[in-house]
Amino acid sequence: MKSNEKTAGEKPQGGQPHARILVVDDQSSNVQVVGLILGTLGYEIIPASDGPTALKRVAALLPDLILLDLLMPGMSGRDVCLQIKKNPDWGDIPVIFLSAADDKDLIVSALDAGGVDYITKPFNQAELISRVRTQLALKAARDRLKELAEDKDELLGILAHDLKNHLGGLNMSTKLLCERIRHLQDERIQRLADNAFYSSGQLLAFVKDFLANAAAEHRFEPQLTTVDATATAAASIRLFEERARHKQLQFQTDFPEGEVIALADAHAMDQVFGNLLSNAVKFSSSGKNIFVAVRGNGQSVECSIRDEGPGFTEADKARMFRRYGRLSARPTGGETSTGLGLSIVRKLILAMNGELTCDSSPGKGATFTFRLPKAKN
Repeated sequence: MKSNEKTAGEKPQGGQPHARILVVDDQSSNVQVVGLILGTLGYEIIPASDGPTALKRVAALLPDLILLDLLMPGMSGRDVCLQIKKNPDWGDIPVIFLSAADDKDLIVSALDAGGVDYITKPFNQAELISRVRTQLALKAARDRLKELAEDKDELLGILAHDLKNHLGGLNMSTKLLCERIRHLQDERIQRLADNAFYSSGQLLAFVKDFLANAAAEHRFEPQLTTVDATATAAASIRLFEERARHKQLQFQTDFPEGEVIALADAHAMDQVFGNLLSNAVKFSSSGKNIFVAVRGNGQSVECSIRDEGPGFTEADKARMFRRYGRLSARPTGGETSTGLGLSIVRKLILAMNGELTCDSSPGKGATFTFRLPKAKN
């Protein structure tokens, strides 16, 4: 915010509440009445006699509140409000309609356009002041909450990135330490080193999932391009082959010959496959299979990952896509589970105009299927 701008609720010298209020009315006498009532309270009044002038005033000097005449010749107050709400920089400005008409349908239509309240003419001074103060206070509270949320996200982002870097180094160091001290044949030292390696790995996995979730949640805008779903699935499987081999798991693939091209974000699609395959490996017991299929299906590309794990209860299904949703199943090899993976997957798929389903019952494994638009030839 520029230094010479003030937000709703600030108090200038003398203790009066200060805010910038745009008053739009084709009758200059109404503007004068409102200006006299509110101006004496310390509010800065910006007048406008018609819709186009009002939009120019908003663009030049962003107000904290708009008092807008509903019935004006040419561009109506409803049309002005619609234009204001279309602009992302103006959409949070509260609009109170001014109306001499007692037509409830007209007033409801105006409020549907984005207004927060209305005041009837002729003005009742106490009512006008009360409603103006209420909306300015609400705007000030919203602005403060938005500022606090942005500060929180920025702080958490900084902390998470720093933690990721330090934990990554710690995890690598403890891994090397574990390898170096095996020849000492000291079970106590080996156990301590293994515990340090495991704990740092758990923390690192959580921080990575936290950052991935934050990225998916904060207005992720996919860069849609042509992506070969079969090649992406195969590359993701290769990343998990060692983990699967360690747990004696087998990948079974059902891929068509040739490419299956989806309209997707390549990085997001990697994340989707990675999270779903990671879960399948985590929750599968030794000796089981993991089935991965890719197919073209009409206007969509369909990908599925099926495991032979414990499956999900109805209660699990109700919360599985929530952040930090803890489910009844537990990893079978001591792996970490943050409760963020499926939340991330769902957000990414929805952002790519796709859909995600889960077919599962207790004791019979789970099949996650996601569909994305097929790229046009």
